[in-house]
This record gives sequence, structure tokens and C-alpha cells, in this order.
Amino acid sequence: MAIRTKGEKAPEFKLVGTDLEPIQLQDYKGKNLILHFFPLAFTSVCTTQLCTANANENDYNALNAEVVGVSVDSPFVLDKFAKENDLRFKLGSDFNREVSKAYGVLFEDDFAGMTHFSMRSAFVIDKEGTIQYAEVTDGKRLPSFENIRKTLDEI
Repeated sequence: MAIRTKGEKAPEFKLVGTDLEPIQLQDYKGKNLILHFFPLAFTSVCTTQLCTANANENDYNALNAEVVGVSVDSPFVLDKFAKENDLRFKLGSDFNREVSKAYGVLFEDDFAGMTHFSMRSAFVIDKEGTIQYAEVTDGKRLPSFENIRKTLDEI
């Protein structure tokens, strides 16, 4: 599936939260949502990505936006990751890879003997459910937090 782009309707999703409760797109109706897909918890660039999003929380809240981090890790791994990094937003497990596929960010090539994890990416979804920003990186580079903020300022 192709990577979702600006102007497209955001695919509905259902993730498993660290509390084992569902996290769904419909939970954020009337709010702007930033989805941060990341390959694996506890890796250096992923930790930087999520901690940077965490540091921007007050700015995002002022812009009626919330963050959800998404990876293929289990909800138990994500819970430990969130606690160790004092993350204040929700992390959702895409263990079955359905959401990563729906957004077109499932990495299927072999990387050090591993396949089928989320590509590092960010999507800003407006309160109407339309994608207003989409970025997929090369995996080593963080998504542009400046462009995420600029998009939120404009919607």
C-alpha cells in the first residue's frame, strides 16, 4: 500500500494501548492528532523521537493536538518504554501490523535479519480526520518537528 499523503482521509485504526485498552482514531474526533510511527522501543533514535514529542506536549495541547506513538512492539514493552522515559502521551501497539499497513509505513525489507516493523514517520491528522502532514524518514533521521508545529499552526 502506498504511503498516505496530505489531503487524504486518515484510515481508521485500532491499536492496543499500554493499559490494554483500544486507541482509535475516533477517540480524537474534534482534536488534531499527531501519529508518530517508530520502528522499535528502546533504540536510540526512537527514544529521541518520542522524548522530543513529549517535550513539545504543552505546545501541542495549546493547539488542540494530542500525540500517539505507534510501533509493532507489544503493549507490555511499550508500557515499560513509556514509564522509563516519562512519556505522557499514549503509545499504541500495532503488533498485528494493520495500522502500519493502512498508513503505508510497514517496512518489509530485511534489516539486520528483521522485517515488518513501522518506518519512522509522522502524520498530522486534523479534527475532521484529514491528513494535513505526512513524512516518512530514512529511519536514521527524525521527522521534522518544525514542520509538524507549522502544520498545526496552520490548521
